[in-house]
Amino acid sequence: MSAAVGESLDASPAPSRAGSFHGRPVGVAGARNPLAFPSATLSDMPFPLNPFRGLPNGREVWAWGMYDLANQSFQLLINTLLFSLFVANVIAPTRQAGLAMWSQMGAAAMILVVLLSPIAGALADQRAWKREILLTTGIVCAALTTSLALLAPGQIALTWVLYLSAAVACGLGENFLGSFLPEISTARNVGRVSAIGWTMSYVGALLLLGVTAAYTLVFQRGEIEQMRPMFVFSGLWFAAGILPAFFLLRERAAPQSGRAASAIAAAFVRLAESARQSARYRQLVRFFLAFFVYSMGVLTMVYFLGLIGDRLGFQLPQLIVLALVIAVTAGAAAAVVARVQDRVGHKRTIAAFLLAWIAATLAMAGAELFHVPAAAYWVVAALIGVALGGVGTASRAMVGAFTPPQRAGEFFGLWGMVYKLGGIAGVLAFGLLASALGQPAALLIVAAWFTAGLLLLQRVDEREGVEAAAGMPSVG
Repeated sequence: MSAAVGESLDASPAPSRAGSFHGRPVGVAGARNPLAFPSATLSDMPFPLNPFRGLPNGREVWAWGMYDLANQSFQLLINTLLFSLFVANVIAPTRQAGLAMWSQMGAAAMILVVLLSPIAGALADQRAWKREILLTTGIVCAALTTSLALLAPGQIALTWVLYLSAAVACGLGENFLGSFLPEISTARNVGRVSAIGWTMSYVGALLLLGVTAAYTLVFQRGEIEQMRPMFVFSGLWFAAGILPAFFLLRERAAPQSGRAASAIAAAFVRLAESARQSARYRQLVRFFLAFFVYSMGVLTMVYFLGLIGDRLGFQLPQLIVLALVIAVTAGAAAAVVARVQDRVGHKRTIAAFLLAWIAATLAMAGAELFHVPAAAYWVVAALIGVALGGVGTASRAMVGAFTPPQRAGEFFGLWGMVYKLGGIAGVLAFGLLASALGQPAALLIVAAWFTAGLLLLQRVDEREGVEAAAGMPSVG
């Protein structure tokens, strides 16, 4: 990074304590309502050439966003696009056995992340290890991703070990990345900072898909078995993207004394304490319930997207272009959220993108029911991208707004747990429903999940949630 760019990233002076996130007035004395953002906030929204303009800690936000950009090499290329097809068509003895194996590995990885997330999050808060765990999980995932290229047909057990370890490391790292959001943002810009990270992840997706498309077309590698070099590239991409966080992302929390003899026992003590204080954070609990329900739909669509496209007859180059359409529209949606979320509110933003999800799943079901030409799926792909990019960053910002800084690792660990639980329930249910009722009926039920999540979201009081995280008395 050049000096000029570095200066532009940190152009603004550091804020005073009055400008900090939770529990204090923002900007001026007497501004006790953390939701009453001034209209001037819009003038600070990111510009295309420099989204970090006006941020007091632009370098750190850039480093944080670079991790988001880096882990797309696993989230997109491995999970969504390539490795599911590799398992189904190369590793397993038959395609049907491969599909079952992929479903089992994905569910097992999510279950392990669910079990480990709250413990790891509480442990990170107790010992101030968020940064160390974030970097360690990234390095582990990067190394294991490169090793996937060594897998040969029939190596079922080794595939399980390598993929499961990499997926768990990536899932835990994603949680810890989110846990830095309350520390690197303020009440004025939490939505903007979250959207910057989300947008950078889709920039990473576009770059990765561009490289994959070039490799496939230029070198005429249209078969999934020829994708092994892309597994190596994915791991190296992840490792390189971690470097900015290593140098620039800071751990602000101090180690906390625990009442238990060991760190693990201390983690359980903190979890028990969170349960006792759950009434104080009741809006976060309500949001987690809504988030669980609509995450069933989000992860179902993400997890089955490549296999659905393959079933519809898309060849690998076409699947890559389909993923490009989704990435472009998702990145655009995340960029739009950066400009409007802090003004219109997190709840309204999420609701708008849940409506987009409902429309996308209904369109997919209708297209298959009425035998619409395959070209129609390109339009649906764009709608899926808008919904995916928007609801992701808006949901993460809502959790950040509802989270007290001293419990960031723990609450974002719970956020990851809820997300993965929704994924487990959704993926397993969709597989069973599609087998019993057919894919169009299963997609209609996914639309119902999004609708139920939207209805549950209406029970969330955004103002009360932010005030609880800030330590302010609830009004009304």
